[in-house]
Amino acid sequence: MGQEPPGTAADIHHRIWTELQRATVDRHHEWRTPVLATTGLDGLPQARTVVLRAADATASQLSFFTDRRSPKVVELQAVPAAAFVFWSKRLNWQLRVRVATQVHTEGPLVDAAWARVSQSAAAGDYLSPQAPGSALGDHTDHEHGAHHLAVVTARIEHIDWLELARTGHRRARLTDDALVWLVP
Repeated sequence: MGQEPPGTAADIHHRIWTELQRATVDRHHEWRTPVLATTGLDGLPQARTVVLRAADATASQLSFFTDRRSPKVVELQAVPAAAFVFWSKRLNWQLRVRVATQVHTEGPLVDAAWARVSQSAAAGDYLSPQAPGSALGDHTDHEHGAHHLAVVTARIEHIDWLELARTGHRRARLTDDALVWLVP
């Protein structure tokens, strides 16, 4: 008792970030589309799938894009605390990642993201005159031609890592400066 399970904190930390970074470029990686959980304006939980666009281990930060008119933007502006849930069947790993978010609707970060997105089929999603979740045919946006791309950056506060294995499950909480082994 009291011994650290196999796999050092540095090994696990490195492997998590390697997988997160791979998910930003590999369309088939299971972590490319995590579930994002926020607090709705009514105080109730809201969850939806997002596409992971960047994973920066040095900054301990994840990023995704959204339409600036989407409900999640208003929710994150009201309560910036959120969580991601990632599952990989291949690894038998679950990550629950608590984050503090910041929504960027203009500036160099958004400009760089738009330069990338504007050349793809996804550009139309951010040029629609209709806001996400609005009724079909409801044209309330008068900014024709303007894009509605927002970048959400999510600073990681901690990661709850769970590995499921026949030989025994392992669980740990990772922060910037420590790994604590937990009972699975």
